[in-house]
Amino acid sequence: MTPITDLKQLLASMAPQLHSEEYVFCSLAGEYGDYAHLNPVTAFREQEGLSLVLPKASAEAENITFDATFKMITLTVHSSLEAVGLTAAVAAKLTEHNISANVIAAFHHDHIMIPTDNADAAMKALHELS
Repeated sequence: MTPITDLKQLLASMAPQLHSEEYVFCSLAGEYGDYAHLNPVTAFREQEGLSLVLPKASAEAENITFDATFKMITLTVHSSLEAVGLTAAVAAKLTEHNISANVIAAFHHDHIMIPTDNADAAMKALHELS
């Protein structure tokens, strides 16, 4: 499938999907391999430490502290990494509804981490865009 760059087409076909699992953000010392067994959704090396997004159950099993829980919404459209405006449009729509969003861009899709309590409202807001 060819990645889509046209913003109107992206918005019309983004088909947001809410995942049932809860996730947490944490910052830990060490290397990614030290935590691979926790099945991180993503990892990013920052100056302050290794940032991981983990399933909540994995964090709890390892007594890893976290501040909040999040649900993941995947925009199932195959967006190009060079597409312009999708993140901005999504952020603007969620901002209208006072919903925090942490966007993670992957190769095929964009994923939005939404505070658990706002997940249903975020889905309704995103459907307004398509």
